[in-house]
Amino acid sequence: MAFQCQRDCYMQEFVTSVVACSPGEMKQEINGKKETVKGFNVKLQDTILFPEGGGQPDDHGLIGDVPVLRVTRQGAEAVHFVSSALEVGQEVQLKVDWERRFDHMQQHSGQHLITAIAESMFGYKTTSWELGRQRSTIELDTPSMKPAQMEALEAAVNEKIRAHVPVAVQVLSLDDPALEQVRSRGLPDDAAGPIRIIDIEGVDVNMCCGTHVSNLSHLQVIKLLGTEKGKKNKTNLLFLVGNRVLKYAEKSYSTERSLVSLLKTGPDYHVDTVDKIQKTVKGLQKSNLGLLRDVAVLIAQNFKSNPERGNFFTLHKKEGDNEFMSIIANEIGTEETLVFLTVGEEKGPGLFLLAGPSGKVSELGPRVLEMLQGKGAGKNGRFQGKVNSMARRGEVETLIQEHCKNEQ
Repeated sequence: MAFQCQRDCYMQEFVTSVVACSPGEMKQEINGKKETVKGFNVKLQDTILFPEGGGQPDDHGLIGDVPVLRVTRQGAEAVHFVSSALEVGQEVQLKVDWERRFDHMQQHSGQHLITAIAESMFGYKTTSWELGRQRSTIELDTPSMKPAQMEALEAAVNEKIRAHVPVAVQVLSLDDPALEQVRSRGLPDDAAGPIRIIDIEGVDVNMCCGTHVSNLSHLQVIKLLGTEKGKKNKTNLLFLVGNRVLKYAEKSYSTERSLVSLLKTGPDYHVDTVDKIQKTVKGLQKSNLGLLRDVAVLIAQNFKSNPERGNFFTLHKKEGDNEFMSIIANEIGTEETLVFLTVGEEKGPGLFLLAGPSGKVSELGPRVLEMLQGKGAGKNGRFQGKVNSMARRGEVETLIQEHCKNEQ
């Protein structure tokens, strides 16, 4: 059985009836976490909402005024997951999220076109593909693809778009001998009924359950973004089709204008300008680190030269790293002096070092970790690590000072 969305991919509204409605649940990503959502599984007499399959995500839309959160396929039936129950037998109007649907039509038909041309030009077969939220990927059975090949492929697919090549849908029975001439990666185990064929005139004939444009001109344009190393000696080809290309161009232009304002140079000079800035920053960082090391030595020497110094030294500095703290501890000497050093934000995350006599450090280290919400370890008279908050740093100082007094 072919759904109405497969018979007429351009239909945006449709009247049908509810066949079944039962309680169900689905996993949904909410604020970056997957949570189980309870609702209802609804089966309709027919549907214009495409169920996920063939590398294509499902459609979104409405049944009446109830949002459809997911559409899946179970054998020959489509199951619509909704938050509210619907009465069996009632007549309902479906509305498809057309922007999402047409985007999927463009990306899917674009994939068919790229796959067919890549195979005819270079013999590279497609082994899988993914329609992503921002960009899509075709896995090609080749270890690499040269830039010149990608350029030629992009030119060839866009030439077909400009030629207004029609795209037709055929429906063949499972025993039709014509199926032997159709490109396919195989049918799903639960395939039922006739087989749907997408025929790009003179370019490709392929089994597919997805929604497609009726003419390649509706793709507008295809942009190949580049390649990435794939699994098992294969290559992933990244691409955009149609409205995604326009959005990509708009975003790229906006970024370009921002860079012009920040760098005070034209787009042609951005790479060179950023390269110079990076080299300058690296030089300044190197100089800053050298100065910071000198400061560490001076801090330690100043403490050691103080005739009234005690057996405890503490310091917090926003700028610094583990080496900065180690230099101070080494210069002071921790055989008799307990040193507590921190670097980072005043009440935010950072680093700490507790150094001194082994017994004192072993006793105080875990308590310092707990108070500063940190992670770390210690040995040989040193306990150091990362902390999530310096908010209780003052309390830690008081704790260590009192411990030193009790030891006197």
